[in-house]
Amino acid sequence: MLSQESIENYFLNLQDEICKGLENADGKGKFQEDLWKRPEGGGGRTRIIANGNVIEKGGVNFSAVSGPCPDFLRKEAGLKENEQADFYATGVSLVIHPVNPMAPIIHMNVRYLKAGNLEWFGGGIDLTPHYIFEEDAKFFHTHLKKVCDGHNASYYPEFKKWADDYFFIQHRNETRGIGGIFFDRLSATDSIKIEDRFNFVQGVGNSFLQAYLPLIEKYKNKPFTEANKQWQLLRRGRYVEFNLVYDRGTKFGLLTNGRTESILMSLPPTANWEYANQPEKGSEEEKTLGLLKKGIEWGELEKEN
Repeated sequence: MLSQESIENYFLNLQDEICKGLENADGKGKFQEDLWKRPEGGGGRTRIIANGNVIEKGGVNFSAVSGPCPDFLRKEAGLKENEQADFYATGVSLVIHPVNPMAPIIHMNVRYLKAGNLEWFGGGIDLTPHYIFEEDAKFFHTHLKKVCDGHNASYYPEFKKWADDYFFIQHRNETRGIGGIFFDRLSATDSIKIEDRFNFVQGVGNSFLQAYLPLIEKYKNKPFTEANKQWQLLRRGRYVEFNLVYDRGTKFGLLTNGRTESILMSLPPTANWEYANQPEKGSEEEKTLGLLKKGIEWGELEKEN
């Protein structure tokens, strides 16, 4: 029998493991912990790292909150108009903004939610490079496919498409990055137990360091120019636009009276918006913009080139 305590303990341990791995990779930056409580019920453990050798700003957050179902969640859970119900949500959410513009931003969220008599898992992991290097995209997606295939052969194609559609900045007509996987409302079915869903979520969470540490190690000492840094600021601006306009996790936190500082830790330390920026023809910046679109099968690029 899957218990809330076992789920919560897993997420607490995952936060510890990821923070330790990132500190070791950075070599300088250390996570600062901030414990908080939510008046309506529950609380969390926010951990922030800044001004490191590799990580300019990052956060790895744990939360476990509960209370009466807010209106938007009542609808999502299919509760009747006058039906009284509580909700419980727990998980780990993280975003890492690297110093070097050649290294990518990464985001991961793994979570469990119970509302009334319904319970499900959700989450995902995606990569947002400032500069898209196809070999890195192939590495990242191959890694995610392996994780997914270890649980269900349908997961990777389904969740990759979901990520392409979800991490899309509609008003820019471009994806936030190279996507990854995104999933929600993974509940028990006639053929899949809720424990199986939890095993998959654990597989995603446990794979984070394997997916990201090779990339930051690869680029942490690469030289870059001031022009590269300015491009990084512009791409961070796109990241901000998505998180504040479209991101469901941001909206969920704010609508459930979550801790604002912890919710907005996903935003970069600095960003820029330049009017009608147009990259130089044939530049790496132009190439990156050309790859910010849905439906790219990154594992197939090597065959095409």
